[in-house]
Amino acid sequence: MTLTRACLADNIRSAINSSLYVYPIEENMQIADNIYSTHIQEDPNTFGAMHPGGTQIYFVGDTNDSMVMIDSGEPYRAWTRQILDYYAELGRPRMSAILVTHGHEDHIGGLDRIQEELGCVVRCHPKLSSYLTERLGAGCVEPIKSREVILTGGGLGLRALFTPGHEVNHISYFMREQRTLFSGDTILGNSSSSVRNLKEYMASLELLARQRPALICPGHGQLIRDGVKRIQWYIDHRNSREEQVIKALAGGAGSVDEVVRSVYPRNLRKNLRGAAARNVTTHLAKLLEEGRVSQDAATYSVNEA
Repeated sequence: MTLTRACLADNIRSAINSSLYVYPIEENMQIADNIYSTHIQEDPNTFGAMHPGGTQIYFVGDTNDSMVMIDSGEPYRAWTRQILDYYAELGRPRMSAILVTHGHEDHIGGLDRIQEELGCVVRCHPKLSSYLTERLGAGCVEPIKSREVILTGGGLGLRALFTPGHEVNHISYFMREQRTLFSGDTILGNSSSSVRNLKEYMASLELLARQRPALICPGHGQLIRDGVKRIQWYIDHRNSREEQVIKALAGGAGSVDEVVRSVYPRNLRKNLRGAAARNVTTHLAKLLEEGRVSQDAATYSVNEA
């Protein structure tokens, strides 16, 4: 997830209702029974703008039995040190697996050293397993099956939900016992998410909505206490943007740049215009696939109903 993709949509951090947040984030904290996190607050002069609200690494399970860790963060030494220091603070419990949400470097960058330190297998989407096996070595990686329940200490289970859209190899993990969703980058705490395939992404949001999570633990940003409401907000936001794109096309906009000028504020910062164009292109790709618009070279038009 990058700054321009994540922060783009209408200064979205201010648009999101603050009542959806749980509480101020501490660096190391117990979120709920059997759920712990270490929060990496990035330097705003370097990485902070890339990950609004910082990055969350989760430990789930019983500290006296076994646990799993979700994602490993960037490969920077300071990040890895913070994660391993928190693992030591938890008492160095037996780790049964590191669960990966998706293959972006800010989620798998620290795997090399952390997997070696924890001595456990890395579980990931089948489309990511070959790459991680090549990187970590034979026997270090096991692919996850769709809807597989991964057991951890305390008799808890995390169901793997394949949620493509942000990335093709994305998995979210749902703890039914506590109605808690670990959403990776499908849902974020302080911003909207970048999307590679909007049609798949919308289907993933609908899948997550059916789980009716009470708490969402995102890969970046603050925790979300009304998960159902937040997911619906994401769905409504994307649908609203789609309507704006269609309206712009019907009003005479034909190119991506023309749609951007019609949909986004005139004072949109220059460094965000490229992300705006990518966002519009993602919407147009979905509309093309659905047969709702047509494309002639670089010009788009709305199809008659």
